[in-house]
Amino acid sequence: MSVIITEIKNKVGIITLNSEKTLNSLSLEMIEELKAVLEDWKTSDEVACIFLQGAGEKALCAGGDVRKLHDAIIAQRTIDDTKVPQDCFDFFSKEYEVDYTIHTYPKPVIVWGHGIVMGGGIGLMVGASHRIVTEKSKLAMPEITIGLYPDVGGTWFLNKMPSAYGVYLGLTGARLDGADCKFLGLADYYIESSSKETILNALLQADWNGASHKTVSHILENISKEVIIPQSQAALHEPFIRQFEGVDSLEDFRKILISHDGKDEWITNGIKSFESGSPSSAHIIFRQLKQGKDLSLEEVFQSELNLSCQCCIHPDFAEGVRALLVDKDMSPKWHPATWKDITEEWIDSYFKELKMENEKLRIEI
Repeated sequence: MSVIITEIKNKVGIITLNSEKTLNSLSLEMIEELKAVLEDWKTSDEVACIFLQGAGEKALCAGGDVRKLHDAIIAQRTIDDTKVPQDCFDFFSKEYEVDYTIHTYPKPVIVWGHGIVMGGGIGLMVGASHRIVTEKSKLAMPEITIGLYPDVGGTWFLNKMPSAYGVYLGLTGARLDGADCKFLGLADYYIESSSKETILNALLQADWNGASHKTVSHILENISKEVIIPQSQAALHEPFIRQFEGVDSLEDFRKILISHDGKDEWITNGIKSFESGSPSSAHIIFRQLKQGKDLSLEEVFQSELNLSCQCCIHPDFAEGVRALLVDKDMSPKWHPATWKDITEEWIDSYFKELKMENEKLRIEI
């Protein structure tokens, strides 16, 4: 069974991530096939636009297959725990190459962001030219809970959010629905899930002799214009989020966050993720977002490749995946275990430049 399914109809290239049992989580094989299709269709006269979706009704993509990365890390540690596992480098570098390709694609890329869209799924969606969410969309980047950080361009798109939403979402992994995504600029259209076939039929009947981006925009604007978008929880919490504007240290962020004493579920869930997550992750997330504020898109992905590979050498990523997905005891043993144990030198070590075979880690773009 192919991990992705492709078909071309009336110049509409349809790509389906085909791993419904894993909520279409990205494997290296899936990433490689997706990259090959995107490259092939980039210059093909047979394709005017791309429609990317996930198999089934539950998810576009629930993220990367981090369990396989965990296994590669554990295997590498028995040989040399100072080296990046080749499988991890291959996964992250090729994933970011696909993400960058979507960001810079010359043809319209429509992403059907229905159901669960997490981590690597957001990486596929956020760079597309036409991003659709529905009443069943559920987005999040809860990497702090597995000892990682919001990668796949998170340094780029979190920094482009209004107010302090980017740093708040990065550090708390707060869940977002379709209305939130529209408010925060993660989506362009909020459309009822029942309109999917209407969209596809309109695309399949379109005249592609004109400007393809305008054609797609016209179709989606017509279908979405009558939809009433629900109230965004993220928007309702703007006064709370504004408190984090201009925060210069992670400690200051933490003081403001944990000082909230209301019974607000959206906030208390964020506090729980922040407090139970990896202390090291909290520090690297805060620094990555601050340092990466003015980076170009290419520089963002290059810096994230280095940081992600460092996470494979440092202890918390594999431990977080073990606790959540392997042993499922939900009791990660973070190292260092507490905020008090974190030193500046330790966080510096995450940002130290890595090399493989004496070459800098780089994505090919």
